[in-house]
Amino acid sequence: MTEQSATKLSNTTLGCIPEGVKVPAYDRSKLTAGIVHIGLGNFHRAHQAWYLHRLMQLGQAQDWAIIGAGVRSYDEQQRQKLAAQDYLTTLIELSPKGCSAEIIGSMIDYTPIQPDNAALIAQMAQPEIRIVALTVTEGGYYIDPVSKEFNAAHPDIFNDAAHPTTPKTAYGAMVAALRLRREAGISPFTGLSCDNIQGNGTILRRAVVSLARLSDPDLADWIDANCSFPNSMVDSIVPATGPKERELVRALGIDDAVPVTHESFRQWVIEDNFCAGRPDWDKAGATFTDNVHDFEAMKIRILNGGHQVIAGVGEVLSLSTIADCMAHEKIANLFRKIAREEIAPLVKAVPGMAPEAYVGVIAERFSNPHIADTTRRVAFDGSSRHPGFIIPSVRDGLSAGTPVDGLALVSAVWARMCDGTREDGTQIEPNDPVWEELQKTAKAAQNDPTVWLCQTRYYGGLAGQARFAQAFDKWLRMIWEDGMNTALDAYLAG
Repeated sequence: MTEQSATKLSNTTLGCIPEGVKVPAYDRSKLTAGIVHIGLGNFHRAHQAWYLHRLMQLGQAQDWAIIGAGVRSYDEQQRQKLAAQDYLTTLIELSPKGCSAEIIGSMIDYTPIQPDNAALIAQMAQPEIRIVALTVTEGGYYIDPVSKEFNAAHPDIFNDAAHPTTPKTAYGAMVAALRLRREAGISPFTGLSCDNIQGNGTILRRAVVSLARLSDPDLADWIDANCSFPNSMVDSIVPATGPKERELVRALGIDDAVPVTHESFRQWVIEDNFCAGRPDWDKAGATFTDNVHDFEAMKIRILNGGHQVIAGVGEVLSLSTIADCMAHEKIANLFRKIAREEIAPLVKAVPGMAPEAYVGVIAERFSNPHIADTTRRVAFDGSSRHPGFIIPSVRDGLSAGTPVDGLALVSAVWARMCDGTREDGTQIEPNDPVWEELQKTAKAAQNDPTVWLCQTRYYGGLAGQARFAQAFDKWLRMIWEDGMNTALDAYLAG
C-alpha cells in the first residue's frame, strides 16, 4: 500500500476505510459526553475506550462518550494529532495467529492544555460529566511509596494548596471542578483510577481529599462523603507507538498519526461503586465485583512484578523487547522460577484462575513476538514500579518464611541497570524521574551494596532484614565482578 493510497483517518473517510477493518456502526454526531479521561495515552485507547466503543457498537452508552484531557504541556501534541482525525483511533490487535484492526470512536473531544487547567476544570464541572477517569502512571499520585501517605510537601501539591483555582495537577483540577459543582448544586462525579496500583481507588480518594483539605476542609468533607472512588484492575499489554506501528497501520491502507497496537488479552475488574451512574461495561466483557483486591494482587504481583523481573536484565544485556527477553532461555527461566517460587505462593486464587496457572498465561503473553513492547518502556520509572510491584512480595516473603533470593536478585539488577551502562558498553539513557539520584547511588553501591538498600523511600527498613540484605549484597557483587549471566546461572542452579 503506497503512502498516496492510504486513507487519512477522519469522520468523513470512515466509508473509505479498507474492507476488513471494522469501523463504528453508530452515529458519532449523536454521541454526548459522560466521561473525562485524564492521561489519554495508548493504554486508555486500547482498553477503557475500547470497552465503551464495544458498548456503543451494541447501540448502548451513547451518552457516555469520552473527552480526553491532560495536565502536562507535552499532552498538547497528542491532542492536536487526535483532533486532526476527529479523535478516532486505529487499534491493531497482534496475536501469534495474526493481526486484525478496528477503528474506535468513543472519544469525541479533548480539552485544550492550559497552565492553569481552566478548560479542564470547566469541563469537569459540567453536570453531564459523571465519571472522571485517570491513567497518570503509578508514580503520579503523590503517595510515598513506602508509607503510602500523601506527600503534601511536594512542590506541585504546595502550589495547588496555595492556588486552588489555578492548579497544576490533575487532582487540583478535580478539586476545583468539584468546588464549582458543589457551589452550583450539581452532584459530584465518580473518580476512577485505571492505573496499576493496588487499591487505586482508595489512593485516588486519598490524593483528592487530602489536597482539598489543605485549602478547604469543608469541601474535603463534602468530597469524602459524596464522591465515589471505585477500585479497579486493568490488564492488557499495549506498546508505545513509533514509526513501526504507524507503518503497520499504513500498510492496512489507513493514515493514522497515533495508532495503537495491543495484544488480544484484555481484562478490567471494577468495584461497582459509582455515585453518578456508569456504562454497562460488563456487557462488553468487564467484571464488576466486590473482590477487586485479589484480582489486582495477582495481576500486579505476577504480571507487573514479572515485567520488573525481566526488564532490568534485558536492558543490561541489550535486549530490545520483552519478547526478546523471553526468547533468552535464562531470562525466561528466571521469570518462571521467581514467579512460581517467590511470588505466586503469596497470591490468592481468583475465580477461574489459580496463581500457578496465571504464571503460565503471563509467560505466554510476554513471549508474543508480535508485541514490540520495549524493555525500556517496561523498565521506566523503577522508583515507582519496584516499590509497587516487587517490594510487597519481598515483605510478604520475609513474613511468611518463603524464599526471597530471586527477588533480591531483581533489586540487584535494578541497581546495576541504574548505573546507566550495559554490559556491551553502550549507555542506558535516563529512564526514571529521579534518574540522576539513582545513578549516583548505583555507582556508590558498586563498592558498598548496602548504600542501595538504604534508600528508605523505596525499601523502608529492608536494609536491616538480613535474609534479604545479604542476598542482595551477594548478587550485586557477583553481577559486577562476574557478569549478569553468571548471576543468572547461579540463581537458576539453586
